[in-house]
Amino acid sequence: MSAVVTVRGRVRLAAKSRALKAPSARWGLALVVLLVLLGIAAPLLTPYSPLAQGPDALLGPGLQHPLGTDEFGRDLLTRTLHGIRLDLLVAGTAVPLGALAGVALGVLCALHPLVDVVLQRAFDVMLAFTALILGVTLAAVLGPGTAAVFWTVAGINVPLFGRITRDATRIEKDREYVLAAQALGAGRLRILVGDILPNILDALIVQAALSLSTAVFVEGAMSFVGIGITPPTPSLGALLRSGASFLDQNPAYALGPVTVVVGLVIGFNLLADGLNKGLLKR
Repeated sequence: MSAVVTVRGRVRLAAKSRALKAPSARWGLALVVLLVLLGIAAPLLTPYSPLAQGPDALLGPGLQHPLGTDEFGRDLLTRTLHGIRLDLLVAGTAVPLGALAGVALGVLCALHPLVDVVLQRAFDVMLAFTALILGVTLAAVLGPGTAAVFWTVAGINVPLFGRITRDATRIEKDREYVLAAQALGAGRLRILVGDILPNILDALIVQAALSLSTAVFVEGAMSFVGIGITPPTPSLGALLRSGASFLDQNPAYALGPVTVVVGLVIGFNLLADGLNKGLLKR
């Protein structure tokens, strides 16, 4: 049994290594890493504070302000770089939380038929709400801000990961390694957590990459319509919303956040595509 587990582990490691060598995965990872590093290094790349107002409002791009300034004289490049940090912080915490909750509920579906029916109907209800509708609901309860965006991103991921875990578990439960573990007297929960979950990890990793892309889009959409992160806190969506009103005075106002949002979404989607080809299509 241990030899089988070792062989399967080596196969999974080889598949992950092969997936990261796919051109789309490498380009996506490189793009995401570049933007992450720009966000992390924001205080080193610009001498301005993202909240400090200046006397020169709506300046066009120049040497001192590569993207110009906003209506309060704040440097737009600085605010864009700090917006990357905030978006990635929300996505990097809300997606794993939603994934963990979804995986836990997906495992519960396999423990009892009644629990499976109840949770499947709950997933149906959750999936019926689009991200924006859920965001509006949470913003009405919690108020616009980071908390509303965070719980919206986490909430939309619970049924996604729950369904993936539940469906993959139903497929895996009749595999030889599961039957062998049952023959050795392993309990159902032990088999689910110790044997099945590691073997459905590939599908969860691909969904995580897609969910990170969606999280960036959700923050942008919620902040753009005024129910997400609110000024003066710099976020990509809030910058897009403000920039839409001043494009005639400073066309570069929205250039930075648009470029970053598109870059992050494309990067995460390319990464997910490469992982999907390397991990799932074997």
